[in-house]
Parts: sequence; structure tokens; C-alpha cells
Amino acid sequence: MSRYIGPKNKLARRIGEDLSLKSNAVKVSRRLSIRPGQHGAKGKRKLSDFGTQLAEKQKLKYLYGVTEKQLRRMYDQASTSSVATGEGLLSSLERRLDNVVYRSGWAITRAGARQLVAHGHILVNGKKVTIPSYQVQVEDVVNLSEKIIKNPDMSERIKDADSVVEWIEKKQAVAKIARLPKRSDIKETVTEQLVVEYYSR
Repeated sequence: MSRYIGPKNKLARRIGEDLSLKSNAVKVSRRLSIRPGQHGAKGKRKLSDFGTQLAEKQKLKYLYGVTEKQLRRMYDQASTSSVATGEGLLSSLERRLDNVVYRSGWAITRAGARQLVAHGHILVNGKKVTIPSYQVQVEDVVNLSEKIIKNPDMSERIKDADSVVEWIEKKQAVAKIARLPKRSDIKETVTEQLVVEYYSR
């Protein structure tokens, strides 16, 4: 599956916001106002309605580290659910296993969380899961493997890490999905309605 593996800072500069793609926020903020490319320093032109919708969709992709195909699939599923399409889309993105690992504080970035999952260091209900896009459900218990807990860096992170969302109940190396994520749980500046408008054209 195709996935962007280039410089993460370029993505943040393209959007003009810190997307938490890198661990050093200070370094990222230095050049956020300069768009990437040879003519980036000249500033950006005014976007059309379509350009604004596209930029918001791209931001959501970069933020959660998903491909276009994955995002489109989640949008199609959200459009048939009983909740608002935008809220359903964000809920699906939040319930990805790599995002749960990130929200639990076990990884500094979502890319780091994705690596933990792919390398087999995450267990869901006692079983190893290596699929970052795995959708957790209410009452699921997510925990770190014994092997990664013994890692000195991880053991320190476990002690200091706090879950930053209310829908996850976490105690050191164990996290429980207490409820489904709500729109109010997501603190990132995302205008999901623009993404819905982009896909509903």
C-alpha cells in the first residue's frame, strides 16, 4: 500500500499548521509560515472553495497517517451510519489502533504508534494485533507486550504517560476503551464539514 515516507515537516508547512508529525514542535514551528518548494517564500494565493475543501481533507490524511483509499472507505461507512457523517468519520479515525496507542501516551507521534503496532508490541484483549487500522470497540483492553515494557525508554514513558482523552481509561501499560469517542474529545483543529463537502461533490 502506498504511503508517504518523505519529510514530515513539508506536510506541516504545506498545511501551515503543526500536525504533531514530529516530536520537536519548536523546530517545526520555525518554518510553518513558509510553504515548501522553490517558490514557497512568496506566500500562498487565496484558495477557492474546492481548494479549501481539498486542503482540509489533506490535513486529515496527514494528521492520522492514512491513505486516500482508507479515508474514502471510512467516509463511505460514516455516510451510512446513524450519526452525522463528519462525526462518524472522525470517530472511525480516532478508533484506529495506532491512534489509541498515541492517545494513551505510549508513543510521541502517530507514526511511532503505528510502528509499535506493526512490530507486534500491542495486544488487544490479550491477542497480538499488528494491523494499525484495526478498529477498537467499547470495553476492548489494549496493552503493551511484556517485551516492549522492558525497554528502558518505554518503561520511563509508561510512568510519565497520561491518556489525554476521556474515552480511554489508562493505567500505565493497560488502556481500556470506556466509550466511543465524541467530537468534543478531539482537540485538533479539524473542520470535518469541509471534508464531507469534498467527498459529497
